[in-house]
Amino acid sequence: MASAYSSEQIAAFLTHIELPQKYHPANGPVHNLKYLTALHVHTISAIPYDNLALHYSPTHKISINPQHAFNKIVTNKRGRGGYCMEVSIMFNHVLRALGWNVYTAGVRIRHRKDGIPEGEYIGWVHLVNIVTLPTGQSYMLDVGFGGDGATKPVPLTEGHAIHNLGTQEIRLIKDHIPAQANRSEHTKLWIYQYRNGKEQDWNSFYAFPETEFLQADYEVMNWYTGSNPTSFQTFTCLVIKFLKGRKDGEEDEEIVGKRMLVNGTVKENLGGKTKVVQECQDEEERVNALAKWFGMSFTEEEKEGIRGYVTELKGSYGEGLE
Repeated sequence: MASAYSSEQIAAFLTHIELPQKYHPANGPVHNLKYLTALHVHTISAIPYDNLALHYSPTHKISINPQHAFNKIVTNKRGRGGYCMEVSIMFNHVLRALGWNVYTAGVRIRHRKDGIPEGEYIGWVHLVNIVTLPTGQSYMLDVGFGGDGATKPVPLTEGHAIHNLGTQEIRLIKDHIPAQANRSEHTKLWIYQYRNGKEQDWNSFYAFPETEFLQADYEVMNWYTGSNPTSFQTFTCLVIKFLKGRKDGEEDEEIVGKRMLVNGTVKENLGGKTKVVQECQDEEERVNALAKWFGMSFTEEEKEGIRGYVTELKGSYGEGLE
């Protein structure tokens, strides 16, 4: 299937994410892991995970049309990102246009309890891109997950751990999830795991098949994720932006930290522990914090859209969230 984007849009996207010129199509980059990693790193550091269209909006709805996402994120130049289906579908069309062998797969996640994923895997609410290199090796790319998400392509090689951020490691294993009744070798799923140190246990966060999902599938998923009152997206304001940098002697940049907003709290992790850098008490403070820490701006219509909504901050932290 052809990309939804023109060559002019692809050029604008690559400029927006500050991809080094050596990886631009005009310079004929080799389709290898270094090129793929650069695309991943520069995308997640330029485009935040951002579900704010569900909150700062008169409609409280998200469109996952690839042209709508492109205009919101790239053309409008207001520092905005998108949540998983917006960013990953856009990224999929970019990869197609750049000549990668790529498709998307739906993902079942587990909710966190006390910061750790646990319990059953819920329905399809997320997606990843799966890219196969000319060598035949396949990788999972997740540019729209946020906290504890992969900061680089992860090989579809069972149990192969790679460094992620700080002391964190990530890997994929292949297994069944507890609710599966049809258990055979070909029904096993890829399970994304992380651990925050070699001495710690692996946490299983989400699972996906190697079955291709289509835009029509994501329209159904998006309707639930953005509309169902039990979906945490509808009652939680979230922004996660990864920070890139270059280590001594390294040619390309990598992810060295992340910055997050959860409701009224802004946090930062520069490769070590997460610390709170600002607590917002009301809407004026939060909008100013989004500008300061994430470079985001909002129209007056968008700012008015949160008035009276469940996630509005009304003057003391937490008020308006009940």
